[in-house]
Amino acid sequence: MIFYCITIALLIFIDQIVKFLVDRHMIFGDTIPVIGDFFHITYVQNRGIAFGIFQGKVDIISIATVIAIILIIVYFLKNVKKFNFFERIAYLFIISGAVGNMIDRLLRGYVVDMIDFRGIWSFVFNIADVYINLGVIFLLLDLLVKRRKD
Repeated sequence: MIFYCITIALLIFIDQIVKFLVDRHMIFGDTIPVIGDFFHITYVQNRGIAFGIFQGKVDIISIATVIAIILIIVYFLKNVKKFNFFERIAYLFIISGAVGNMIDRLLRGYVVDMIDFRGIWSFVFNIADVYINLGVIFLLLDLLVKRRKD
């Protein structure tokens, strides 16, 4: 159990350090081209959730997110011994990402986003979002592998 707690803390720390650096050293709306017009670091304050939906409803989002985080953690703890490696890693990523973004909402009133792949889409996201998506991908891959075995 200590391994899981340390891993979650480390992932959250990485997410929060990057957000802190962006928030401290960039002005809202600043953008730094990294790879031509394909990839930028762009400082965005997301006052909603995924893809900017529910903008300005931080109170409702925060309550729903806290409930979801608690339910996911309880589910993880109750089932961790049954989970295989990929499921465990998936939940570590999902919990870390959800908590990382929740910290932003509680401390700042918005989530700091900065990863801007202009060459692919117009959404800007952050490391916690990457964690959540990786977790979901791991769960889906695990499900596909299990179905294929059956």
